[in-house]
Amino acid sequence: MKILIADDEQGIRLTLKDSLEESGFSVFAVENGNEAVNMLKERKFDCVISDIRMPGMNGISLLKYIKDEMPETEVILITAFGDVEQAVQAMKFGANDYIVKPFMNEEVILKVKKIEELHELKVENFKLKQQISEDAGFGNLVGRSREMKEIFNLIETVAPADSSVLLCGESGTGKELVANLIHAKSLRNRKTIVKLSCAVFPETLLEDELFGHEKGAYTDAKAKKIGRFEQADGGTIFLDDIDDISPKIQVKLLRVLQERCFERLGGTETVHIDIRIIAATKKDLGKLVEEGFFREDLYYRLNVIPIFIPPLRDHMQDIKFLAEHFIKMYGKGVDYSIEPRTLEKMMTYSWPGNVRELENAIERAIALSGENKGLKEEHLFLAQKKDDLYGIVDNLKLRDYVEKLSARHIAEVLKKAGGKKSLAAKILGISRKSLWEKIKEYNIENEKNL
Repeated sequence: MKILIADDEQGIRLTLKDSLEESGFSVFAVENGNEAVNMLKERKFDCVISDIRMPGMNGISLLKYIKDEMPETEVILITAFGDVEQAVQAMKFGANDYIVKPFMNEEVILKVKKIEELHELKVENFKLKQQISEDAGFGNLVGRSREMKEIFNLIETVAPADSSVLLCGESGTGKELVANLIHAKSLRNRKTIVKLSCAVFPETLLEDELFGHEKGAYTDAKAKKIGRFEQADGGTIFLDDIDDISPKIQVKLLRVLQERCFERLGGTETVHIDIRIIAATKKDLGKLVEEGFFREDLYYRLNVIPIFIPPLRDHMQDIKFLAEHFIKMYGKGVDYSIEPRTLEKMMTYSWPGNVRELENAIERAIALSGENKGLKEEHLFLAQKKDDLYGIVDNLKLRDYVEKLSARHIAEVLKKAGGKKSLAAKILGISRKSLWEKIKEYNIENEKNL
């Protein structure tokens, strides 16, 4: 545990610091509340021990600041006998406990250890819930194919390390699930994993989301904002769609990777953080580097441990296990089934939306099943024509055939959705952004190319 002591009495400050360090805690000590605030802006602490009466910012004001800015940090107040009532009142503001002067350092150590035990219980509770929800130790990441077993082994191997990880794969393949598992099996799992999709925000908003801002940084900045990097301090940050970030953000991200520090927007104070970065991309970053769209130095900083997650069409033997998993997830205890003939057809379909599309198909089929426990083919495939799904095309390579099939399928769904792309994306089980990319990639707007 990291502990900060704020007390203007040097004797108390130094002896308490020594005692806590001898008990195995990491301890910093400052003379007053203002110095404590400055220290809290630079580092994260699990516990702050503060005197109530100090020059400048007193202990009560410091407590309120901490609970406003970092509510997970516990606060123990040191008080004179005459201020006990004030200390008790402060517990209503969120103080964990108080100590009356004079006191023995052992008394403080016991209180800090109780806080540590509480933290450990929370962590154990989190791990227990996670373990209960996991399937064969890998949560919602399901598969028995060679390709998936290789990914499981990689996760187990790289999770304990602190190196950056780059997850590569098409939309819907499960990159976020892999990131979750790497964090859960890492030494940072006491902290939550902070996630951000870089494709969601324009450049200015993305910069604000990542780095935060100071009060008055711009017109609407009425209060200080803590960005995602600070929120992830001590844990892991997952940056999805890293290929979408602008050159300006790439420069700032590179500095974070190299130095583990940055400044909030509108601020000059350097914020130091301790994080692990997991990034994900649906594009070939190496190719983007060659084309000048992505910084080479940033690419190599991110690509320390690359993990490629294959599209569903490359491990079709997992469809049966995935289908069983999603039936269990959405079936609410009902034992739904899929006929062998339908399952066989599912294994010949290209699944352009990958595992996400399969998940949506199972959820939709269950919702439309009524009292029938057998999931119907037309609900799984939206009553598509057989020749669209299973026809053989002469003199066409497999990849070309899959792409052509995907394009026709997307065009058909768009038609059924009346041209509404948001509805079509939901039916396909992919994001609207992914649908736009597929439309552009396959030139679907021009039906002559289909």
